Parts: sequence; structure tokens; C-alpha cells
Amino acid sequence: MRLEYFQMIDEVTVLDRASNRLEARSTVPTESTVFEGHFPGYPLMPGVLLIETMAQASGYLVLAHNGFSRMPFLAGVKQGKLRTFVEPGTELMITATLTHDGSGFSVTEAEIAVQGKRVCDAALTFKTMAFPSPDLEAMMRRQADEIGLSGSVD
Repeated sequence: MRLEYFQMIDEVTVLDRASNRLEARSTVPTESTVFEGHFPGYPLMPGVLLIETMAQASGYLVLAHNGFSRMPFLAGVKQGKLRTFVEPGTELMITATLTHDGSGFSVTEAEIAVQGKRVCDAALTFKTMAFPSPDLEAMMRRQADEIGLSGSVD
């Protein structure tokens, strides 16, 4: 996980196309400038970055589902719940399930668990559209390869 670059997913561990589900793993870094202000002497992963982590896992699921034909942009967060604090060094297990894809929108149900205990969850809505630039599409494909999305076993 590289917080400063918003690269929140370390590895895709499962891509189940039949059930439209993706599982991923990520470890919160032990050191980051983010923790200097959140909070001094008591570093915690910001809740908004946990939501971003779920959004990225969901986004990769949408990309895999549509064959990288459309870019998902986060458009809404519903029923978001942050259930406990997440500290530096914590390993996160992220799950996203695609519940709707059509009419230019995709919806997922996502959650993050730590040692089997859910720490946050939300319903996420994405606006899907053609990639606005070839450079963005190429970058997303590279990042997907780096986290193992293209090599994930169904």
C-alpha cells in the first residue's frame, strides 16, 4: 500500500467471474506522512482511505467485468460504516461483489476485514465511461498487472 500515491491494493487474491466477486489483500504501511497528522502519537488509518481502498478493489472488479472497456469513477457511497480503528501495519482483506452493471453505472457491495472481523463496509456506486485518455487506460492496465489482476485464478 502506497498511501501518498493512492495505491491501496497490494494484491488481488481471488477474481471469481461467475459470482462477480474480487478479494484482495493490502497491508497498511508502518510509516507514512499521512500518520503525522492523523493522529500525532496515535496513528490511525483515515476512514476516507479505507473507503478508497474498498473503492479501488471494487473498481478493479468492474474493470475485470467489463474487460477494461470502461473506466469506473466513484460516484457514491451509501451505508458506509467504519466499525473500528485500523492501525499501521495491519493486514486488510478486501472483498467486493458486483451487484449491478448497466446504464452507465456499476454498484458494488464492499467490505474490509482484519483477522476475520469486519472493520468497514459500504455500497459503492461508480459512473462508468470510456477512458478519457489512452495514458489513463495504460496506467490502469499496468497497475492491474502489478497487483495480479490479470493473473488471478477464477
